[in-house]
Amino acid sequence: MDSLLQDLPRLSGIILAILVLSIFVVFKSTSSSKLKAPPEAAGAWPVIGHLPILAKSKLPHKTLASMADQFGPIFTIRLGMFRALVVSGSEIAKECFTKNDIALSTRPQQLAPKILAYGYAMFGYVPYGPYWREVRKMVTLELLSNRRVNSLLNPIQASEADVAIQELHELWIESKDDSGILLMLTVIQYVILVVGWRNTRNNENLSENSGSRDFMDVMLSVLNDDVGGYDADTIIKATCLAMIAGGSDTVMITLTWAISLLLNNLHSLKKVQEELDAQIGKQRHVKEADIANLTYLQAIVKETLRLYPAAPISGPRLFTEDCTVGEYRVPKGTRLILNIWKIQTDPGTWPDPMEFRPERFLSSHKDIDVKDSNFALLPFGGGRRICPGMSFALEMVHFLLARFLHAFEISTMDNLPVDMSEIFGMTNLKATPLEVMLRP
Repeated sequence: MDSLLQDLPRLSGIILAILVLSIFVVFKSTSSSKLKAPPEAAGAWPVIGHLPILAKSKLPHKTLASMADQFGPIFTIRLGMFRALVVSGSEIAKECFTKNDIALSTRPQQLAPKILAYGYAMFGYVPYGPYWREVRKMVTLELLSNRRVNSLLNPIQASEADVAIQELHELWIESKDDSGILLMLTVIQYVILVVGWRNTRNNENLSENSGSRDFMDVMLSVLNDDVGGYDADTIIKATCLAMIAGGSDTVMITLTWAISLLLNNLHSLKKVQEELDAQIGKQRHVKEADIANLTYLQAIVKETLRLYPAAPISGPRLFTEDCTVGEYRVPKGTRLILNIWKIQTDPGTWPDPMEFRPERFLSSHKDIDVKDSNFALLPFGGGRRICPGMSFALEMVHFLLARFLHAFEISTMDNLPVDMSEIFGMTNLKATPLEVMLRP
């Protein structure tokens, strides 16, 4: 009896702690149950949901943007049997990629990636987990690190850029007449992007010439054993495919939009050429080290990525647990669709959002950069699954655009504007005759 009395204070404390914990759990459960679901966009069909609306849309990102104007920056649509959360606001995007980032770091398992990406072996499509972490670490640290880019890719990039410019020069010599050379925009983007595929080719002498191992050398040395159930050959094939696909089309598209925007905004074209002349002069070529001083050219690239991101809608992600986003409860299994284009043309953040104004990144928006944790400019996505090739892609775009603009004078015939029509997924600039002249 005495021992029971002695233990009574301790038992009372335990009972009190259990009661407090129980009240907290009940309160939290009640509070969570009071959260409402995000609004669903109107127009859904039975069974197939909003698929007919998106299927007939030539530009899904603009269709979803129109829905956001009606239903707000966060709403849901139904893609057949699947529910998807559409996010079109920077603040909500920030919440997704910070507070809920782990819960949103996986991809839905779809049939197309399973077939085309070697059974999800391509790291861009693989579900979040140990295999994704291992392959992404290899890509980030061994293939696309600053050390690797500086020691291996920059010298090759400069050499191949010389070849690309020379090939364009030869075309100019072969075809020139009194008015210069008439080229299609697609020819220019092809010639400039020779460097894109040459950088990724398997050159037997690459290691000897550069004093460093090439991409294939690195992967063969790192991948000694199976990883995540995939053999080394499958991982290498999937990774090579991911890097070629992700590093060529996106660069080509961005360069095409940048040149087209400059042709439609001749004052900006003149300004960037004046910057190139002031920083580099006419006695030598542009070097990689010059890019840091070409602030207006960097602003042009930012503004191009803002207006015409290569992927206006991010790749789908999957909520792996129940989450709170804004004032809404989003259940596990919901897919996330981030409307990058809508976020980057929000008039609340970007005055005159549809105008091409590189100067904004030198004044009012000078602190906004795609590399920073700023969720108003997301051309490479955000969170853990942000594009690992971001730094490499920016270096390619800056360098190739600078080399091209430094070497040639360009204009459209009769100063007609470039047709800026687009289709979802990639550029659709109509063939526009260009007058290309060597710069004096």
